[in-house]
Amino acid sequence: MEVSSLPISASHRAKLISAGYISISSLSSISPAHLARDLGISENEATGILKVASQRGGPERTIPSHHSIVDGLRAQTAWDMLHEEESCRRITTSCADLDDILGGGISCKEVTEIGGVPGIGKTQLGYTEQIAVINYLEKFISEHKDIKVVIVDSITFHFRQDFDDMALRTRLLGGMALKLMKLAKKFTLAVILLNQVTTKYSGGSFQLTLALGDSWSHACTNRIILYWNGNGRYAHIDKSPSIRSASAPYAVTGRGIRNLASNCKRVKLILRARLAHDEHICRSLI
Repeated sequence: MEVSSLPISASHRAKLISAGYISISSLSSISPAHLARDLGISENEATGILKVASQRGGPERTIPSHHSIVDGLRAQTAWDMLHEEESCRRITTSCADLDDILGGGISCKEVTEIGGVPGIGKTQLGYTEQIAVINYLEKFISEHKDIKVVIVDSITFHFRQDFDDMALRTRLLGGMALKLMKLAKKFTLAVILLNQVTTKYSGGSFQLTLALGDSWSHACTNRIILYWNGNGRYAHIDKSPSIRSASAPYAVTGRGIRNLASNCKRVKLILRARLAHDEHICRSLI
């Protein structure tokens, strides 16, 4: 059921849709304070919206508290959530330092967004009918049980140019994000969305930021930003509900993403071999 059917003011419905809250179920695990911040309204207004949504969503849906959340029709305790988090599978990036800050790799049952400037290595981390493909994914995955990673490269391409209806763009993106989140949980998938960058005017200057705007930033569970630091590539965890913000270096090689430290060790071994060779030549001359 969509939020457009909620018996609330038209302005509040418009703000919900603009912020990426397309379905009533997308409001089931959000706090009044969080919703108020996303919509730019008071916390009392947000509480009222969540009460209406919980009533329209059925007796099983309640405003979340620190005791439990609602997942479909089954209540889930904090202990259940902890056990699920600890037992959740993770997919390696093949870079030990990056895996380390991710808590072991890309998490299954979650949607992870990775964005950065051209040439930073987005495509190496992964691989006109994007919406149709996503709609077909559930059938395809149900027929191929061994699939554990879904990569969309890139989520941005079809939505950045020649798209004048911004409200429609928000609804389409929100709908795709919701479908991908459901697939991630249903099939225990690691869903990775690759994003591009754009410029944003802030604090009197233009700054690089990930594309698709602030409302899209709430669509994914985790957000990783790739950036240059001198000549080195780095990955920074910008947003995650379960792991702390951190950065790690990585290298793009012919075999894909690898740990930068391994390259340093290889260089050191080469230097040592050359020094040993030079020393041997010097001794033979003496």
